[in-house]
Amino acid sequence: MLHETMCAERQRLEREIVSLQARLKELPEGKRVCVRNGCYTKWYRSDGHDSVYIPKREKAFAEQLAVKKYLQMRLKELLQEQRAIDFYLRHHNSDAGYAEHLLSENSLYSELLSPYFTPESQELQKWMAQPYESNPAYPEQRIHKTSAGIFVRSKSEALIAMLLYMNKIPFRYECALSLGNVTVFPDFTIRHPHTGQFFYWEHFGMMDSSVYAKNAFSKLQLYTEHGIVPSIQLLTTYETKEHPLDSAAAENLIKSYFL
Repeated sequence: MLHETMCAERQRLEREIVSLQARLKELPEGKRVCVRNGCYTKWYRSDGHDSVYIPKREKAFAEQLAVKKYLQMRLKELLQEQRAIDFYLRHHNSDAGYAEHLLSENSLYSELLSPYFTPESQELQKWMAQPYESNPAYPEQRIHKTSAGIFVRSKSEALIAMLLYMNKIPFRYECALSLGNVTVFPDFTIRHPHTGQFFYWEHFGMMDSSVYAKNAFSKLQLYTEHGIVPSIQLLTTYETKEHPLDSAAAENLIKSYFL
């Protein structure tokens, strides 16, 4: 998952770098040099050899050169970050993810490993294995197979499922839940491994879409109206294209609620 996070971060950096380079082309030639003269500051425009004084009446021009200096420094920092990510990607282990593969049902090690990743409570094991009404909408979107042997709709949901499974947290994916006259399908319906208490986890993965965000807030309001309150019985995580799900944050959330 770190590899995917780094790839997403590199894409974000590339977009910002292109944007900065375009803005820099619109700014005037030369660079601004500031010199302190007693209690005052004097502005100069330099071409690398000669400096020309900028009078106070041309403050707007001096501001443009100051913006140019800031953007150039920011661009330098982004390029350094990009080079660091490129170094990581070049040396990334292509076998990453093999450990999780050992947990899959087709693995030769599945029979030996599964007892270490299933809930200790037989009642909760039975609850997980029982058939349930799941979300019938767009089944073709369930393309990501998880170590728990189920298919989910996104890589972020696959990460959450893996973390729940590895920590012996019993769960169901998109299990029907009646809230008054409305039936919803929480991403994850979870039972506390020791108390059996019900919790729900919604991952909102496209919060940079205004329509999606509006629907997400309406869904949170519906939960709250029926006594399922965020940060109490309802776990929530959020994601945008530039800010993918943080695996460490998701794991810390599981630890704080269940371990």
